[in-house]
Amino acid sequence: MPIYVYWGEDDFAIEKAVAILRDRVLDPAWASFNYTTLSPDQADAAIAGLNQVMTPPFGAGSRLVWLVNTTICQHCPDNVLSELARTLPVIPEDAFLLLTSRNKPDERLKSTKLLKQFAAEFREFSLIPPWKTELLVQSVQTTAQAVGVKLTPKAIEILAEAVGNDTRLLYNELEKIQLYAGDSNKPQDIDVVTQLVRNTNQNSLQLAAAMKAGDTAKALAILANLINACEPSLRIVATLIGQFRTWLWVKLMVESGERNPQAIAQAAEVSNPKRIYFLQQEVKSLSVQQLIDCLPLLLELEVNLKQGAAEMLILQTKIIEICQVCQRS
Repeated sequence: MPIYVYWGEDDFAIEKAVAILRDRVLDPAWASFNYTTLSPDQADAAIAGLNQVMTPPFGAGSRLVWLVNTTICQHCPDNVLSELARTLPVIPEDAFLLLTSRNKPDERLKSTKLLKQFAAEFREFSLIPPWKTELLVQSVQTTAQAVGVKLTPKAIEILAEAVGNDTRLLYNELEKIQLYAGDSNKPQDIDVVTQLVRNTNQNSLQLAAAMKAGDTAKALAILANLINACEPSLRIVATLIGQFRTWLWVKLMVESGERNPQAIAQAAEVSNPKRIYFLQQEVKSLSVQQLIDCLPLLLELEVNLKQGAAEMLILQTKIIEICQVCQRS
């Protein structure tokens, strides 16, 4: 009775996990008969999927039924809940039910509790926050090993800086590096990554650094490069908010007299206390009040973008305002 629930905002990672599951349980010769995907815009998709998973597979292999972007674990109507309670205990051993969603399952719902009761495997595929650089580096290192690409430590850092939390882009760039390396067992260095990987010069963290320095011209130039590279505006803003919030916490803790890097790291949600020294240096030129004044502007920017404001205009306006705040003596 194998049941899987995959959730999170990393669509590409979910796609790869689904592909691995599909290859594992389906016989290629019978896949067209035993593989069903149901999208939420189909009428009664959940009911149809639960009925389908009860059908014995044709020929060899197992059956896989995938409810794409389902809301069963966020909002489950009574008729779907009843069908779920009736179906889960009797799913055949050679049938697999897969549910995917961008949103976290609601632990309070009866549907979520039912899935857990019948040993559903829950897996999270959330995007790493762009400002958590240590986790991004770990992700690049792990993915490179999985793909079979050897990189020097510095090359890993540069690649993490270039791709951020874009898993799809990370795989694409690693496959490019793998093709370039050929049969060589030598770890690829920073020169190779710089030559092959796109967008290595500009990212949202560098935009935050330019804004913190009050360098309006540089900040607007980096913004233009990011938009031209099709970086989503809300992702840019999420990085800026996270970075400025981290700077504010570090500055507040230092101003309060705290000197323990572990305590500061815990308050600022920085996973590596060794980064605290560098963060302290980064915020030396700014006051607590300046950092406090920046956050409402960033939150206004996020709200305006979500309400459909002209993207480039509102981004430029708020970035100029924040640069002006950071220029104050």
